[in-house]
Amino acid sequence: MEKTWRWFGKKDKITLSMLRQIGVEGIVTALHDIPNGEVWTLDAILDLKNYIEEAELRWSVVESLPVSEAIKYGSSGRDKLIDNYIISLENLGKAGIKTVCYNFMPVIDWIRTDLYHKLPDGTSTLFFDKIKFAYFDICILKRDNAKEDYSEEELNQVNALDQTITQKEKDELIDTIIVKTQGFINGNIKEGDQHPVAIFKKLLDLYKGIDKEILRENLCYFLNRIMPVCEEYGINMCIHPDDPPRAVLGLPRIVTDAEDIQWILDAVDNPHNGLTFCAGSLSSGIQNDVPTMARKFANRIHFVHLRSTDVCKNGDFIEASHLEGRGHLIELVRIFEKENPELPMRVDHGRLMLGDEDKGYNPGYSFHGRMFALAQVEGMMAAVKGLSKV
Repeated sequence: MEKTWRWFGKKDKITLSMLRQIGVEGIVTALHDIPNGEVWTLDAILDLKNYIEEAELRWSVVESLPVSEAIKYGSSGRDKLIDNYIISLENLGKAGIKTVCYNFMPVIDWIRTDLYHKLPDGTSTLFFDKIKFAYFDICILKRDNAKEDYSEEELNQVNALDQTITQKEKDELIDTIIVKTQGFINGNIKEGDQHPVAIFKKLLDLYKGIDKEILRENLCYFLNRIMPVCEEYGINMCIHPDDPPRAVLGLPRIVTDAEDIQWILDAVDNPHNGLTFCAGSLSSGIQNDVPTMARKFANRIHFVHLRSTDVCKNGDFIEASHLEGRGHLIELVRIFEKENPELPMRVDHGRLMLGDEDKGYNPGYSFHGRMFALAQVEGMMAAVKGLSKV
């Protein structure tokens, strides 16, 4: 597989020169300065592509060309937004960039409640605490009928937390769930926005009356509109699984398990309608057998995220070592090296370690933590290739 790295553009504190030195081959990036819904011009794409190539790397994957909320909930203005999306895809195709990772998660992308969960060895990692999330949902967001989504035992734990949580802890929970993990990805809410909870509630309101079936219909509408330009330029669209792969905040989620993925691939049965196989997102769903899913969908997987999680009985989950957890990354490397050894792969959600803590990296995107993970995965790849020659 091609060893790639998510890089956040020319302002990223991690430079392309640093990435060359640690064995990265391809870059996963986007035009982060362009607001959602606006056209990516050919000039802007070529400028960034040339900058990457001057560092003797290649722009392997776009992650992501964001799908505007209006496309997801199906507003009357979606056709103009899809037209812009098609022009951007056409320009990417003209520039020779052929793999686009995107998601169709309403309002909120990946969710964690703790960005600095301490581990016994002194490193820290990302963590999802179901009770803290329920507290945010019920007591901070005050979403209508939120209590119906939780068990009596969970509600009792939320009430107990309400007696001890401080205002600082509440503010940190808001910042973690709807600002820090979202602003650098989808732009709905960003650092410095006033009243983020109010903004977030307005975004949720856009999805009133939108259930799983309607969201699926809107995805199909979007995919059917863009498939002709994908066919013309050989562009592979790779939908990212929901993270976590379950319904949250009353919102529908449509990429949670093998059944969902099969539905999407069958509904728009075109080889350019494919999957980003994120082992971390999928492994955080206890319903998912990750290696089995990799084998099942191998021919429609165009991009791979290699990370792993451990899931607790109560629904909490934590980023696991790349050598451990429910992602079974060694087995995934074996599968992908056999089925499609040219797939672009990036490691994901590295720990904070060795001075990463004070560098201001985006959550989950540390330098040393991901470098360590890349070394682990590179070892797996070498072992798999070596065994195949025996």
